[in-house]
Amino acid sequence: MNWDQIQGKWKQAKGQAQQKWGKLTDDDLDVVDGKREELVGKVQERYGIAKAEAEQQVNDFERSCSC
Repeated sequence: MNWDQIQGKWKQAKGQAQQKWGKLTDDDLDVVDGKREELVGKVQERYGIAKAEAEQQVNDFERSCSC
């Protein structure tokens, strides 16, 4: 699935993102609102990881998302 599709179905994708990154709050995901760079930033912030690692996790999420 590409990111445009995820963004268009963010309400469904949000649940899958919450499962993958349990430290992200509903408020975090509402702020993200389907924006890829926002999600990378939130994952990086909440998990204290490098941007490259957060990018890789979001890439993995994008490939595996079934929303």
